[in-house]
Amino acid sequence: MSIPMSLDGEDNRGSLRKAVKMRAHLRDRGTTRFEIDVVDLSTTGFRAQTSFTLWPGQTVWLTLPGLAGLEAVVAWRDKYRYGCAFARPLHPAVFDHIVALGNS
Repeated sequence: MSIPMSLDGEDNRGSLRKAVKMRAHLRDRGTTRFEIDVVDLSTTGFRAQTSFTLWPGQTVWLTLPGLAGLEAVVAWRDKYRYGCAFARPLHPAVFDHIVALGNS
């Protein structure tokens, strides 16, 4: 899956993004699990920061408090910032719940 991006590393997807500030966990295909800071979210993906190295095309699972792991693919990388696209878009009610958690 390819997400169109501008020259500054920001994607040009059509779905609404909401700024959030929340700690979460990310896991790769192996057993490596590490903390990330999710900084924005849409129904189709999220942007995060972490010092752990990820690569575009890598499959990961995002774990947020109270939710099952959400499969995603790393779409782009800019030093410690990452954009990831969900394998399946979030249901709008799940999206609203996560945004509420990230803004409380």
